[in-house]
Amino acid sequence: MSILVDAAIARKELKGSNAEMTYAGVTSFMRRNYTKDLTNVDVAISGIPFDLAVTYRSGARLGPRAIREASVQLAELLPYPWGFNPFDRLSVVDYGDCFLDPHNPMTVRDAIQNHIKYIIDNNVFPLTFGGDHYITYPILLAMAEKYGKKLSIIHFDAHCDTWADDEEYSLNHGTMFYKAIKNSIIDPAKSVQIGIRTWNDDFMGTNILDAQYVHDHGWQNVVARVKDIVGDNLTYLTFDIDCLDPSFAPGTGTPVPGGLSSAQALAILRNLGGVKLIGADVVEVAPSYDHAEVTSLAAAHVACDIICLLAGNR
Repeated sequence: MSILVDAAIARKELKGSNAEMTYAGVTSFMRRNYTKDLTNVDVAISGIPFDLAVTYRSGARLGPRAIREASVQLAELLPYPWGFNPFDRLSVVDYGDCFLDPHNPMTVRDAIQNHIKYIIDNNVFPLTFGGDHYITYPILLAMAEKYGKKLSIIHFDAHCDTWADDEEYSLNHGTMFYKAIKNSIIDPAKSVQIGIRTWNDDFMGTNILDAQYVHDHGWQNVVARVKDIVGDNLTYLTFDIDCLDPSFAPGTGTPVPGGLSSAQALAILRNLGGVKLIGADVVEVAPSYDHAEVTSLAAAHVACDIICLLAGNR
């Protein structure tokens, strides 16, 4: 019997897709199987519903759920402009969410690190939904433990997140990359930050392609620069949704005018084929400030394009 609804819990195979009503059923990301079994899995999508590290508006703890809900229409057709079903090439599952104890915030860093460590120790690519941007730091700690230090990052954001913070367990979504660079987890000379439009006296040696640079030079130039910067280095991709202008992503905690359009950001992403990605996240979606799912939908498209990138590399 064919599966007409709830493929996420009824589908037997990891690969392939099922057509079902877009407005009904279990809303895993793009209807992928909900499972904790990572056997023969290529990509595990998981959420980290955490927003205790924000410096302005909270609400990103609801981001993973909102991204999943917005993704259901993407499962209906072949993704544009790829023209193929990435789930025919890759085994992608929805691994659910990382359990966190918000009443004991000093346990959060280790909980996230161990969550990601389990995924990558099973040789599975982690695609993670935040939550605020702090979650990237414990993810990078897990990455460094497995792959070694001096990783590259491709970082889409309005903020550089390299403000000084020497307290290792402090929770701040604006200091993660200060810690990661200081601890030699990432190599700033081989890392690039795209869409930046807030000032910091010390960008710590990262390559900045700020929002105005993208507007002035176009996505083709940005892609060429990014590939030249990261080269063959192992690379983690982190996409803060506030990289987009608030007109394209109002549902976020620290919106900054003058950002990238959805079209610009997606064009850059879609042309990063060949970069040696070891993990990725999409963070800072705060649906309480969204309108008509505009922000959640943009985040779902970003995540879908990351999966298509991986499938294209395969």
